[in-house]
Amino acid sequence: MLESLLGVLKNRALFIFAASVVLFHFANAAMLPLIGQKLARNDAARSSLYLAVCIIGAQVVMIPIAMAAGRFAPVWGRKAIFLVGFAALPIRGFLYTLSDNPYFLVGVQLMDGIGAAIFGVVSVLVIADLTRGTSRFNFTQGVVATATGLGASLSNGVTGFIVQRAGYNAAFLFLAGVAALALKIFWFFMPETGEGIA
Repeated sequence: MLESLLGVLKNRALFIFAASVVLFHFANAAMLPLIGQKLARNDAARSSLYLAVCIIGAQVVMIPIAMAAGRFAPVWGRKAIFLVGFAALPIRGFLYTLSDNPYFLVGVQLMDGIGAAIFGVVSVLVIADLTRGTSRFNFTQGVVATATGLGASLSNGVTGFIVQRAGYNAAFLFLAGVAALALKIFWFFMPETGEGIA
């Protein structure tokens, strides 16, 4: 097991991918809970309804995006598709700071379906590409999932502290900044992993 872990850590592209994904999930995980709190603060009577629409709506958005990601990843490349998912998150974080209108906030939250769909489909392809011929696909997927879970779990604690000290907008801008860092790392350092794709 230690040998497999060292093999994963020595793979530069896999390390960059994991780091980018951890930062993405750190930035993403706290956004829905923060929106839920913001909606409850502004309209407590209908906050549960708004939150339900946020969750269900994002799932509805995921379906066509996931289908498109699966179809075009072999043509456009994994990296190009992934960049769309990475780019949606800092935009979403910034947009949350522009208005407290519940309909606007719910509409922005629908963008969560873009990143979730792309990560759900293309991350598996990237890990398969990077572990081809090594017999480490399942192990690597577990390592990446554990790392992203760690990033996501830290997200709520850190942003909760920021909200208490500086407010919701500061927290959203912080998360947008982390998401932008993830985008930058992936864009500049992650190679294309699909075979036959330039």
